[in-house]
Amino acid sequence: MKPIFKIAQLLLLVAGTVSGCASAPRYVYNEPSPENLVALSAGDFTVLDMAHWADGTATVSRGPDGGTVLRLEEGFEAARGPDLYVVLSERERPRDGHRLGEYVTLGELKSNVGSQNYAIPADVDLSAYKSVVIYCVSFEVIFSTATLAPVPHR
Repeated sequence: MKPIFKIAQLLLLVAGTVSGCASAPRYVYNEPSPENLVALSAGDFTVLDMAHWADGTATVSRGPDGGTVLRLEEGFEAARGPDLYVVLSERERPRDGHRLGEYVTLGELKSNVGSQNYAIPADVDLSAYKSVVIYCVSFEVIFSTATLAPVPHR
């Protein structure tokens, strides 16, 4: 097969994947918040471009049992895409998959709209991670980041 035909096939495959993602129905997921959480850090998601964005807040909290959880608040919404995961990155504002640095995967994004909880493993040193990232694993593309800052306690 000639190289030009291989390129054309690849472009059609990518176009089909992108249009399939864009036309996928929105599924609103509103997971209840665990009770008695104490917020440790939080950050707002950013818009990278028209295709890669998220809106809302990511909050890292400690529960009464000592466990930690990441919560994407009820106003959370993200662009649709394939193979999206929620990760903690050692970098403040990584803008592409090659600049994530060390990261911890918390799980597949449950929905692109609505509140969600992700357990943070007990062995994760939270001081080493500076941001929450919505990350497309298949294409190594960052959809959005939320830089974490300490939450003042009263």
